[in-house]
Amino acid sequence: MTSTPIAKLLVVDDEPNIRDLLATSLKFAGFEVLTVATGGDAVAAVLEHQPDLLVLDVMLPDMDGFAVTHRLHEYGENVPVLFLTARDQIEDKLHGLTVGGDDYVTKPFSLEEVIARIKAILRRTRSTAQPEDAVMRIGDLELDDDSHEVRRAGCELELSPTEFKLLRYLMVNAGHVLSKTQILDHVWEYGWIGDNGIVESYVSYLRRKLDVRPDGRELPGLIHTKRGFGYMLRAAAPEAH
Repeated sequence: MTSTPIAKLLVVDDEPNIRDLLATSLKFAGFEVLTVATGGDAVAAVLEHQPDLLVLDVMLPDMDGFAVTHRLHEYGENVPVLFLTARDQIEDKLHGLTVGGDDYVTKPFSLEEVIARIKAILRRTRSTAQPEDAVMRIGDLELDDDSHEVRRAGCELELSPTEFKLLRYLMVNAGHVLSKTQILDHVWEYGWIGDNGIVESYVSYLRRKLDVRPDGRELPGLIHTKRGFGYMLRAAAPEAH
């Protein structure tokens, strides 16, 4: 019996090797995948097939990915977009997000990163469409997007706005390792030009608040350091009684 696909994706890239590699990998990961090679075909495919998400190369032969997104908005289509770009300039990233993109991956990319970004976008966009899912839960940790309240083991935590954004990003991507660069881009709004040591500092602040109850009792750690790679949030194993 064939399982139901996680979501329907449209991959748009004019390089056949990249297009085929993405299609094969995404199908293996459980997605239904359609592919096209040009911006014009992408617009037509979105209107005809109504995909759940668009994996869109910025550099296309007929129109760039930003123009594709603009054209779709003119038709009233607000499909989530993950941009693929060989550009690594802050201005390009900002422009992509300004025109309605939800995230970006810079070439060369890892397939694992693309899949993780797609799943994160789908979680965000689907929870936005379902207000009852405003509370995210990972083990005994809860984050309420509407009230901006965070609780661990039933105790409310006082977080700064930046700590809240960092925790939310880690929770949306729970189980996936996030590099310091990814965290800087998403928590510090793509414009941070200072020392990336600020990520370590805020992870340390967050750990202190998450892993110690008001009565001083320590709780199992939730944020794990992967040396040389980054950080990952994972639910703690249940305590033995």
